[in-house]
Amino acid sequence: MPTLGELTPLDARAVWPHEARDFTSWLLENATHLADVLGIDLELQAAEYPVGGFWLDLIGRDQTNDCVLIVENQLTSTDHGHLGQLLTYAAGTEAATVVWMATDFREEHRQALDWLNDLAKGDVRFFGIEIGAVKIGDSLPAPLFKLRAQPNEWHAVISTAAKATSEGSSKAAAYRAFWARLIERVHIEHPGWTNAKVASSGNWMTMKCPIKGCVYGVNFAMGGKDASRALHRHGRQRGEPDSSAELRRAQDGDRSRLRRTAVLGGTAREAGLSHRSLWKWRRSRDG
Repeated sequence: MPTLGELTPLDARAVWPHEARDFTSWLLENATHLADVLGIDLELQAAEYPVGGFWLDLIGRDQTNDCVLIVENQLTSTDHGHLGQLLTYAAGTEAATVVWMATDFREEHRQALDWLNDLAKGDVRFFGIEIGAVKIGDSLPAPLFKLRAQPNEWHAVISTAAKATSEGSSKAAAYRAFWARLIERVHIEHPGWTNAKVASSGNWMTMKCPIKGCVYGVNFAMGGKDASRALHRHGRQRGEPDSSAELRRAQDGDRSRLRRTAVLGGTAREAGLSHRSLWKWRRSRDG
């Protein structure tokens, strides 16, 4: 019979004594823990970013939904002050993925996030995450994040159905069904490729890339006769360096990675090496 240890919860303050110096800086370097609990691909780009006369804890990019992502955290229970800051930062950065992290969520604040998600109907996504840590025996502490509030997928389904009806076709629903099957297959065959759990209703999908500031994209072209795969570099984001030297380093580093494009199929070619798209693969087919 195997000998098992006991999971012991820890006080978050014992693991991260100082919010900005310990927790925020740790999360900036360990964003995969946040991506896992949110079920999206993301990149955190900068900490303590100025928004007007205030300072946002973390800013980055939601690579799954191709939008600005912000994180406001506190090593205490949620309070009205941080809720106000969260909305101020969301407006100031035009964020579409908004994350509030705290050691405990008051029911009133969880309901507030649910209400905001109801109003946004999928255009902006609000998440509440409880910060925790655990250990087994004398092991090192491990982070334990729990979702306490998240977007209601029902809104996305209704929005997709409405769009399909208004367009007089079921194209949006077909896209969602295709991406759902693709995500399921990727999770089984290549679990490190994406954290995405919810399928898009659009004709494109992005997945994380090992190059900072870049994502892999797949899309259907008009008429469904052409599919393309591309490596995109986002336009300059807040906190992201913007220099020709950085771009050249990304281009040089990616040439070696392109040797692996047999996995995606098609032929790799240079696509202008602009600030937005570095490389592009294309495969044409009927249907």
